[in-house]
Amino acid sequence: MRGKAALVVGLAAGYVLGARAGRQRYEQIKAQAEKVWDQPVVQGQVEKVKAFGVSALRSVPGVVWKGAKSVTGAAAQSGSAQERAQRATRAAKQSAHEVADVVEDSVDDAKQAEKTASSRARAAKSGSDSSGS
Repeated sequence: MRGKAALVVGLAAGYVLGARAGRQRYEQIKAQAEKVWDQPVVQGQVEKVKAFGVSALRSVPGVVWKGAKSVTGAAAQSGSAQERAQRATRAAKQSAHEVADVVEDSVDDAKQAEKTASSRARAAKSGSDSSGS
């Protein structure tokens, strides 16, 4: 989905930058883009993305810090160098799995938000199509 959105944005940017219609057409396109951007549905999704980004940024460092503490704690315990290295390795693997779980949960949340946004966009479009007929 991200690739399709990037393609559409790239095509739109290429059209705007390469259009021979001149400044007037550019201003028309710009005005339409601003109308879309200012719609409450779009701004609602923008706010959701911002909130998601903030929550993801808050959760990952905590998990990484916890993992770093567990690895150093395992390495600092008594025993031979080999035993400490094995404990630290196990702790590092466990920490890596925990970080991966947090990232996976974040990706799942993002996918759910994308589905919700798509559903709302379809509903808004079908509502405007039916009211415009």
